[in-house]
Amino acid sequence: MSGVQTITVGADEGDQRLDRWLKRRFPHLAQTRIEKMCRKGELRVEGGRVKPATRLEVGQSVRVPPIPEAHEVESRPVDRSQISKKDAEMIRGCVIYRDDHIIAINKPAGLPTQGGSGVSKHVDGLAEALRDGFEDKPRLVHRLDKDTSGVLLLARTRMAAKGLTENLKHRETRKIYWAAVAGAPQPRAGIIKYGLVKAMGHGKGGEGEKMQCIHPAEVDTTPGAKRATTEFATISALGQRVSWMALVPVTGRTHQLRAHMAEIGHPVVGDGKYGGSSQENLGDGWGSGLGAEIDRKLHLHARSLKIEHPVTKAVLQLVAPLPEHMERTWDFLGWDAREAPMDPFDPNDPLA
Repeated sequence: MSGVQTITVGADEGDQRLDRWLKRRFPHLAQTRIEKMCRKGELRVEGGRVKPATRLEVGQSVRVPPIPEAHEVESRPVDRSQISKKDAEMIRGCVIYRDDHIIAINKPAGLPTQGGSGVSKHVDGLAEALRDGFEDKPRLVHRLDKDTSGVLLLARTRMAAKGLTENLKHRETRKIYWAAVAGAPQPRAGIIKYGLVKAMGHGKGGEGEKMQCIHPAEVDTTPGAKRATTEFATISALGQRVSWMALVPVTGRTHQLRAHMAEIGHPVVGDGKYGGSSQENLGDGWGSGLGAEIDRKLHLHARSLKIEHPVTKAVLQLVAPLPEHMERTWDFLGWDAREAPMDPFDPNDPLA
């Protein structure tokens, strides 16, 4: 548990909501806890009371009350009777790995990782159905965006949570995403280094905000911008119409993969936020829609995670099957997941 902290908003942290600023510094902090700290006046900016949506400016001082470490966070009690039998079966069916220390699930697209305003069903709440007689409810150690599917880790114990949190930051940990993108990137593999800065949305209070790409040479002089790096490699392409990509988020910025692919002219299929859901890409234009029988849902999936087990120290290679809408797209386009290399970026992978 940390003590009371006074943190100065950095040069690359301005013009963002207080709650999102906090979550980037303390990823395990629940939205409900942030809202409670605001109501009680424990969170203050320049000495004044604030709301979760208060926007921060560079140089402001934020008073942050004591925050527990990820492994110290108590699992929020959930009445198991509030979880329907159907939902309990659904989340149990998502498990792709489990032992006495950790659980890995294949998070469905459309299911939020954590709760928030107006969110009643999420992984954190449904995790109660994964307790399986253990003392604690499994706890989250990282997140995926609501519309992104794939490998998501939970810890059964505080010690495992602490170890996973540390290992997720280790350079040997390897996250690989699969995506279908409009068009065919040239070159077929490379590195994207555009910085990212939050741009205000058009809704009341700035809702709908998105990340804007900034040229690497302008990141240091752009308020609020952060450096971001994405590795990409083409696994297969259907002419100039659509490509099956492997993406590695070297950095972990908000919407990084989606914003980077859109910036180079190849938005993720179904990405209405960054690619324009009503725009159909025929190979000679720009847009995230492909028409025909292709589902309009986001085609972005956390395919695999290579990480050291926090207790046994064994290296785990966790792989999540494609969600139904992406599997239908793969079948329609004639792509076979079994023919893809585990790591397209590894020259020693026999299929790379």
